[in-house]
Amino acid sequence: MEIRLEDYLRFLDNFTAFCVVPLVVWIFVSGLDDLLIALAFLYSWLRKLRPPVTDSQLRSEPEKRIAILVALWQEHEVIGSMIRHNAASLEYSNYDFFLCTYPNDEETVAAVAELEDSFPNVHLAICPHDGPTSKSDCLNWVYQNLLLFEQQRQVRFEILVIHDAEDVIHPAALKLINYYSREWEMIQVPVLPLRTSLFDLTHGVYCDEFAEYQIKDIPARQTLGGFIPSNGVGAGFRRDTIEKLASCSSNRVFEPECLTEDYEIGLRLHELGCRQLFVPVQFQGPEPMATREFFPRTFRSALQQRTRWITGIALQSWERHGWRGGVRRAFWFWRDRKGVVGNPLSAFANLLLLYVLLTWAAGHTPAVLRSEAIPPFAMLLLPCTLFFQIFQLVFRTVCATRIYGPAFAAGVLVRSTWANVINSIATVLALHRYMRAKWRREPLRWLKTEHTYPSLASLTQALAGFMPIDIDEVPAGVLRALPAHLVEKWHILPFKVAAGSLHLAGPHPPPEGFQADIRRFTNLRIRFHLVDEFDFEELKQRLG
Repeated sequence: MEIRLEDYLRFLDNFTAFCVVPLVVWIFVSGLDDLLIALAFLYSWLRKLRPPVTDSQLRSEPEKRIAILVALWQEHEVIGSMIRHNAASLEYSNYDFFLCTYPNDEETVAAVAELEDSFPNVHLAICPHDGPTSKSDCLNWVYQNLLLFEQQRQVRFEILVIHDAEDVIHPAALKLINYYSREWEMIQVPVLPLRTSLFDLTHGVYCDEFAEYQIKDIPARQTLGGFIPSNGVGAGFRRDTIEKLASCSSNRVFEPECLTEDYEIGLRLHELGCRQLFVPVQFQGPEPMATREFFPRTFRSALQQRTRWITGIALQSWERHGWRGGVRRAFWFWRDRKGVVGNPLSAFANLLLLYVLLTWAAGHTPAVLRSEAIPPFAMLLLPCTLFFQIFQLVFRTVCATRIYGPAFAAGVLVRSTWANVINSIATVLALHRYMRAKWRREPLRWLKTEHTYPSLASLTQALAGFMPIDIDEVPAGVLRALPAHLVEKWHILPFKVAAGSLHLAGPHPPPEGFQADIRRFTNLRIRFHLVDEFDFEELKQRLG
């Protein structure tokens, strides 16, 4: 029996028309949900419900003792750069790093031990068993090491902050957490990817999504009374809050079996009645006050990370918590889990749209374009779904423009399509991994993301203009803030003294011994700014 092209087209037309109705209904419902979030954000923005904190307010708050906890596995290549850069730039003095790794990760143990010898506020913590396990398990053990440290030194940390080995911590981040800890028990500083090339599509997806999530979604979530998931980094917890978590779960602050411990801890704190705050994105100069880092830049690494996110947030959380907690919490569960259905459906809708456009361009009018093939209620919903899609795209573009500028935001449409491909495949992989683990009665395995700390060149480029130096405003005698031999030795230039801080510029990240040597000649806090070699030489020539 011969099957003609017309028969294929008729079958595809009927199939497309059949699929349009459920797709339109899904997109409409999901779009209403997104519209509500956007309206809640606009309401909070217009009412200015939480005015940004001022620098004088941050300076006036006494510094509480902060412990920065970092879980490590095979991070020997990046942890040194992370500690040196952040130690030189943080505008806070009362803090310690606790870096936890495993006994079978000898290279990372050696790297941390070397840092411990160079920095008096860096401490090595080791898990009692070989790794890798999970980030949650490693964080639980670094907390136990911290308790032992406190017992031995007769000290107490009042705030615990979580970071990763690739984080570029904003200089004022600890001040923000310290200030807000007066009223809030969990404080989340914004997390935003570093700027990359317009053609770096995969990393650009993270830039777009995080810009929208941190500017719009999380503030709206807070306005509507939802629980605030931790971002995994840049999250500060009051000590009494951590102790409350530990007492409720056999001294386990983090759930070791959870693939997304950051999401889980935010939910658990909300259930305990703890007050949670997401610090609104605000700017210091042209750059946002946020934790910055490079996210996965290849398709494979992004797929691995997003598979873990979907497995942990949507599937594992569904298994652990169901939909309990009332209508309001069920709404947020719906928001966090709808991608399990929405991601594949969005990809499917794009394929159907491609078919319709191609056949229509070829001179064939698909059935879906004929009104009699679609029920009247679906025809009424179609313009609404189109509006929702355009509205969402415009809002994401505005958010990306706010963080990365209009040139970068011009690629949002292309990156949204690529994001749909990544998210759809990651959803399928997450469902496969989850169902396979349940069938075999195996625990879900932690998929660790490879970390890359920004090189000097990439960090300088990504944070270009972070604290622009206006040479005309540099006081004539500022070079006398430090001895000439010290300026020459460390290849630095003092350019400002303000608010109890000495601001130094240099073309290279400060090496070991830098802080200790500088502090022999000044009681001011040290704030270091990376500048490129050309700008540094110009500054040196002008100030000389």
